[in-house]
Amino acid sequence: MKLVNTHKPIVLFTILLFSGVSSFAQQWSLQHCLDSAQVNNKNLQIATNNIAISNQKEKEAKSNLLPKLTVNADYKYFTDLPTQLMPLSTFNPLAPEGQYKVAQFGVPHNISANLQLAIPLYNPQIYGGIEATIIASEMKGLQYEKSKEQIYFEISNLYYNAQILQAKITFLDSNLINANRLLSNLTLLHQQLLVTGTDVEKVQLQVAQLTTQKSTVNSKLSQVINALKFTIGISSERNFTVETTIVSNKVNDYNSQVSLDSRIVQTQNKLLASELKTLNHTRYLPSINLIGSYGTTGFGYDKEPNTFLDFYPLGFAGIQFSYPIFNGTTTLRKVNQKKIEIYNNDLKLNLVKDQNTLQVTNAKMQKITSYLTIETSTQQVKLAQNIYNNTLLQQKQGVASLTEILLADNALREAQQTNLSAIIEYLKADLELKKITGNL
Repeated sequence: MKLVNTHKPIVLFTILLFSGVSSFAQQWSLQHCLDSAQVNNKNLQIATNNIAISNQKEKEAKSNLLPKLTVNADYKYFTDLPTQLMPLSTFNPLAPEGQYKVAQFGVPHNISANLQLAIPLYNPQIYGGIEATIIASEMKGLQYEKSKEQIYFEISNLYYNAQILQAKITFLDSNLINANRLLSNLTLLHQQLLVTGTDVEKVQLQVAQLTTQKSTVNSKLSQVINALKFTIGISSERNFTVETTIVSNKVNDYNSQVSLDSRIVQTQNKLLASELKTLNHTRYLPSINLIGSYGTTGFGYDKEPNTFLDFYPLGFAGIQFSYPIFNGTTTLRKVNQKKIEIYNNDLKLNLVKDQNTLQVTNAKMQKITSYLTIETSTQQVKLAQNIYNNTLLQQKQGVASLTEILLADNALREAQQTNLSAIIEYLKADLELKKITGNL
């Protein structure tokens, strides 16, 4: 295994080729996986469609500024004509006050048709709605980036897990070679009656345990690769393996940027401020529309001897003015709610910033610690391997016992596990640091 520092030529760890993978399996880099996910991942596709929907809503809001032209028509047949009470003084000036005569007006057939035009000259609700949809589109864009960041984080985590499992299999293969070599030697010695059958059985047990561990790790690797394929959005039948070299960046070299969480909260604040502005405008500013209508009205009578159907034109143009005077303090209550929401959002923004600062500090400390642990544990693996080889040589010379060999083997495996654990912690801290500094 090899952990490569791109800023400093320090060799930390070298991952050997994973022997269990078919020779025809294509090797994918982490960047290849991320690029494929951007095209194939269903969640990212949904987020992209949400951006398209938000853009359409913005256009819908702007379309309210365009003139509205409508055609209206209706026909009414009165079985009973409208009735009015007419003062008698209308017909006779000498008639006493307070007396009325029943009168019916109109004809049975009424037809009307007109073309109406309405042009908004000024409407604070429309302009506020347009501003809100623009900010909402910005929010959808940030949510897409957040989804992409989360997908990239999951893919990177799975990719690193696959690399670690491959490294673990490499260690197990090496340990199995050592154990089988030892078993062959002890079997020969047992045939020569120089060791007991119990010694042989102990090594056989060790070989069986290593074989079982390798089978378990192989199964876990298959599961991780399948999860990686699912997250990328490709078919589980696609055959590929991950790279065998882990590449790291220099410790704590990421430029800190405004996190997506902070940008999302800031955009939420802009949206709330826009809504508050719209409420205040609709509370104090009028709405003005230019209106016009042109049409015809028809009156008809179908009884003999005066049957007729006559049409008369009707048209007008004007300005419609609307100003809110009092609506039961409903708008005032909404304004107060928005002010509280903005205050809460400010608190949330400060909380996100404080949390981000703490996470960056912890991730940097964890990354430095695990980085140093990798260097130390790598040397420990080499030392444990030398001790095991020397103990095995001493056993052949009759100086070391089987117990000493098994102890040296256990020490080697512990050193290997410590090294893998350090690499895991390093990769986790590096991935977390990338995420919270906006460099994922």
